Amino acid sequence: MTPPELVGARVADEDWYGEELTDRVWRGCRFVEVDLTEARTRGCRFEECTFDRCRLNASRHHETAFTACAFSSTSFFDATMEGCRLDGSSFVRCILRPLTVVGGSWWGVTMVGAELEGLSLAGLRLQEADLSEADLRGVDLRGADLSGATLSSARLDRADLRRAVLVGAQLRDVSVRRTRVDLAGALALAESLGAVVEE
Repeated sequence: MTPPELVGARVADEDWYGEELTDRVWRGCRFVEVDLTEARTRGCRFEECTFDRCRLNASRHHETAFTACAFSSTSFFDATMEGCRLDGSSFVRCILRPLTVVGGSWWGVTMVGAELEGLSLAGLRLQEADLSEADLRGVDLRGADLSGATLSSARLDRADLRRAVLVGAQLRDVSVRRTRVDLAGALALAESLGAVVEE
């Protein structure tokens, strides 16, 4: 049985398939090739942990926090995140589709070049996130907070940005073919292209 709190542990090559994890805490731990397929977490906290070549396929996470974590070559295929915090975490070469996201906070995440096409990230807190070069085609970002986010060279074709907050967002060289925006979004895009918007 895993103790309620682990600090600085290395967890490698373990099978946590279908595990039910509630109110557990991991701080500064390293997970290497751990199978969390169909695992369930509720109220857990992973703080400054690293996940290398792990499998979280079809896993479900409810009000779990992955703060300042580093994910590399990790699969979230068909995973569900409900009310989760991923603040300050980074994702490199990760599989993030399909993924179900219901609420939560992804403040300051680094997802450079991430393939997120077709996901629903509506209402998500994405302040100061780095989504540069990310594939956001067809992504539902309605009501998302993207203030201060970096979206340089991102693909936003067919995305829905209505009611999204884009104050201070870096939108240089974004692709916006058939992107849905409201007036505030249109103004933010125009200003990113160097236009001077006057009343």
